[in-house]
Amino acid sequence: MDKPAGAIRPFHFHAKEEDLADLKRRVAATRWPDRETVSDQSQGVQLHTAKKIQQHWARHDWRKIEARMMAWPNFVTEIDGLDIHFIHVKSKHANALPMIVTHGWPGSIIEQLKIIEPLTNPTAHGGTEADAFHLVIPSLPGYGFSGKPTAPGWNPLSIAKAWATLMQRLGYTKYVAQGGDWGNAVSEVMALQQPPGLLGIHTNMAATLPPDISKALNAGQPAPADLGPDEKRAYEQVDFFYKKGLGYAIEMNNRAQTLYGIADSPIGLAAWMLDHDADSHALIARSLDGRAEGITPDDFLDNVTLYWLTNTAISSARLYWDTRQLPAKGGFFDVRGVQLPVAVSAFAYEIYQVPESWARQAYPKLIHYGRFPVGCHFAAWEQPKIFVDEMRASFKSLRS
Repeated sequence: MDKPAGAIRPFHFHAKEEDLADLKRRVAATRWPDRETVSDQSQGVQLHTAKKIQQHWARHDWRKIEARMMAWPNFVTEIDGLDIHFIHVKSKHANALPMIVTHGWPGSIIEQLKIIEPLTNPTAHGGTEADAFHLVIPSLPGYGFSGKPTAPGWNPLSIAKAWATLMQRLGYTKYVAQGGDWGNAVSEVMALQQPPGLLGIHTNMAATLPPDISKALNAGQPAPADLGPDEKRAYEQVDFFYKKGLGYAIEMNNRAQTLYGIADSPIGLAAWMLDHDADSHALIARSLDGRAEGITPDDFLDNVTLYWLTNTAISSARLYWDTRQLPAKGGFFDVRGVQLPVAVSAFAYEIYQVPESWARQAYPKLIHYGRFPVGCHFAAWEQPKIFVDEMRASFKSLRS
């Protein structure tokens, strides 16, 4: 029987026991390389850390996170020929503001699980009825429980249009969008496309590099002498990332299909995902050594296991390749010219902590700026309390 066009269908996932057993077998059978020849993380994920991942994975319980995900209302709907999975939680408060929240790589909907209850049920979490949100949390195409594209073409432009279709299909005539990493790219493109009903966006990984700063960074020049302290730190953070942290992105931009190893080895996949950026890498490595700081070993392995069970290591990587094919010029952090209202949260250990001066230049309708001495790339996952407070403050002026 054909699916009705635009139908929204309930979704449920229960991993097969044989798949979980196979995962444990592969983890236990890992073939290890020699130890790194340095005493730090400069060569990548250290052997000590990888073996800690193996030890923790042996006792990791996937059923716990599976139950948490499936306890929320999960759905799929076909958009432009692809099944899009999403969690949709409506607040009991009638005047709640609808918000679509988009994850990035190497993230998933698991990043947002800690914020669902306080955002949709604020009166039980230190807020008021006026702080309530209806939440739509989709899985990017090729990620998690969404369908895997079978042809090129899924990139921030097409995803942004799909998200607007999704919000329209759900009956939301006014809403906001939020994201970091790819979620920021999608949210900013939505703001550029200005679909009917989109009131504004929030980003926790803003694209704000002024043209002269971007030019200097790409030329490998030292920070300009006239930068303020916050700007100088941001320059140094981006400079470090461009020089030492982009290996994964370069590979996925150019040769995503070549990464067969991460589809075949769970430890290989975990190490690849862990080595996203230096600060979140260090934070998660410390947690594996018993010093959890917001993202626990179980949190980390919940996310890696989702990628493993859905076999999305390669399909998620192709988003980088697909985006590289776009004719538009400019880097990931370059200003895009967003004219809708924008709110920015700048966390200390993001790839770069956006200075307020750059945010005001990049977003002429900046409605909120928050800066914090904590927080890494996975802000909602690591610092959910701050993140929730920021959502409430960011969109207060856009509520009718």
